[in-house]
Amino acid sequence: MAHANARLTFHGRCLLVQRVRLDRRPVSHVAKELGVSRQCAHRWVARFDAEGWDGLHDRSSRPGSMPRRTPERVEVAVVLARQELRAGPGFIAAATGVPERTVTRILRRAGMPRLAECDPLTGQVIRASRQTFQRYERDHAGALIHVDVKKLGRIPDGGGWRAHGRGPRPGSKRGPGFDYIHSAVDDHSRLAYSEIHPNSQGVTCAGFLTRAAAFFASHGVTVEQVITDNAKEYRQSFAFRDAAAALDIRQLFIRPHCPWQNGKVERFNRTLQVEWAYRQVFHSNDQRSYALAPWLEHYNHRRRHTALGGKPPISRVSPT
Repeated sequence: MAHANARLTFHGRCLLVQRVRLDRRPVSHVAKELGVSRQCAHRWVARFDAEGWDGLHDRSSRPGSMPRRTPERVEVAVVLARQELRAGPGFIAAATGVPERTVTRILRRAGMPRLAECDPLTGQVIRASRQTFQRYERDHAGALIHVDVKKLGRIPDGGGWRAHGRGPRPGSKRGPGFDYIHSAVDDHSRLAYSEIHPNSQGVTCAGFLTRAAAFFASHGVTVEQVITDNAKEYRQSFAFRDAAAALDIRQLFIRPHCPWQNGKVERFNRTLQVEWAYRQVFHSNDQRSYALAPWLEHYNHRRRHTALGGKPPISRVSPT
């Protein structure tokens, strides 16, 4: 690949040399044809005379010495922090004292993959991902909350496959079932509330909405609108509809097959998996369930949020 500001590609340079040296045409005429200066054309011809065709390739623009480059020991510390914390540049910068932009450059030079491409438990690359640069945000807390349900396999007593590996477990014919993690995320502040339930039925979702509204109210946030996907427990459930009406909350729905319209809770679901559900090996379902409330407290009050300038969600609401 040619340099960003180069007027000629490698093929163009070869063409210039061929016309000047093999066809014996004047340098000024060939330079005009190819849209470069005579000085530029003479420089490429001279490099061909000295180094041959290989001399027409791009050379590195890196300086011979870089006295201000980050010391190697600091780069090693940043890479080790990434492997240990499995977190983004903002978190690593806070842990190491290295500026966030410098952390980003160090990770890029080291070839570290994006967190979204990695297994949250091991840190190994397991997937590719897509991203969008279109962002939106309501202007005040409570204007809109995103609600969704995440289905997670329950953990059998003694630990599941993450503790013991894949394969049948002695005395186990059926799996332990599933937990349904109901979550609500405020669009403006990213303040989050979650509960674990055995199902995602309309009555369960209605009860969750009522308690979520009470949680936000305890932080001085009045919920005005709620957006969900088009699952029947949200769109067809009378219980959920009545709960929203009783709270004077307007229901909104995403367009079919457009989950990014509910993106803030979808992203929260992934964070929930990476930093809570799959962050460590749990040896019982109760152990994982008990860990949810402390993690939510950390998420809302202390965890850095990149969309909030490195501040936690609580920084955008006024507690009562």
